[in-house]
Amino acid sequence: MKFAKVVFWIAGVWGILLLTPLYFMFDLIGRQDPPPITHPQFYYAFVSAAMVWQFVFFVIATDPARFRPMILMSVFEKLGYVLTVVVLYLQGRTTPARSVTALPDAVLAVLFVVAFLRVGSTKNQSSV
Repeated sequence: MKFAKVVFWIAGVWGILLLTPLYFMFDLIGRQDPPPITHPQFYYAFVSAAMVWQFVFFVIATDPARFRPMILMSVFEKLGYVLTVVVLYLQGRTTPARSVTALPDAVLAVLFVVAFLRVGSTKNQSSV
């Protein structure tokens, strides 16, 4: 149980530290990686939806056994980005350097699966 709590607290903090600057980098991204973003509502919606998940991670960390089904949803949340980057890379629409941004999410997806399995085995032991 402690493993899952630590993993989800770290994931939440990491995500907030990584995502918060994106709220202030809209124009910079367009200048550094043209063309400029033309649909700010999609950009900010992505950042906001991703930010909400960081708070979901904090909720899971408070009681992983209780929120165990959400651990699986958290795996899907991480794999959504990882698989998107893999597909874009295979289509030649992104570079290896840009694809590296998916690595932390891939690692977290694996840690979330381990947490899910460990919480399940802890839950089974306590009910025996």
